Amino acid sequence: MVEEIRPYLQPTAFIDSDSPAVIQFARAVVQSETTGAGKAVCLFYAVRDGIYYDPYCVDLNPAKMKASSTLELKSGFCVTKSILFAALARAVGIPSRLGFADLRNYQIPARLFERMGTDIFLHGYAELFIDGRWVKATTAYNLSLCQRFGIMPVEFDGRVDAVFHEFDLQGRRHVEYLRGYGTFADVPYEQMMGICREYYPKWFSEEEPCLSTPSS
Repeated sequence: MVEEIRPYLQPTAFIDSDSPAVIQFARAVVQSETTGAGKAVCLFYAVRDGIYYDPYCVDLNPAKMKASSTLELKSGFCVTKSILFAALARAVGIPSRLGFADLRNYQIPARLFERMGTDIFLHGYAELFIDGRWVKATTAYNLSLCQRFGIMPVEFDGRVDAVFHEFDLQGRRHVEYLRGYGTFADVPYEQMMGICREYYPKWFSEEEPCLSTPSS
């Protein structure tokens, strides 16, 4: 089991859990918490509400997707917020990994639909190994955003999977998970870029003020 878990504790190109800024932030957040679940909960809310969710500013340059970069910027999209959450967890000794899935957003704003060209998102989330099992958690939507748009916030207790709710506070369909791509010790960057090129061709054929790719 130790050998199986070890890759999920080590720093990687994207999950730079050895970054001094990441370590300092993680320690400041968990403070005197000693249990894995307690630390995970503290880190979850620090990322969910302390890092603003911004799907209009997607930067796919690898250097900008690193956990330390998102921590410095204080904003990100689902993938980069999950990368940061995973890095913070590793920084305090909690094994973590990334998961990816397609989901449909039934309430996508018109402006975002125009930008993406679809209501299907390549969604990133994190999984933490707590008390002998992997637990899913998505830190994407900060509480203020949920309150503004009537979305049911995702809550996390460190023991039960914390994923998007199917319906919003009005009982309207919100999201639907379509298919998963599995879990990874680091960002499967080439695979992710291939999916993005297929789903969001506009990002790669037009000038997007907030979109940066390795070729731009």
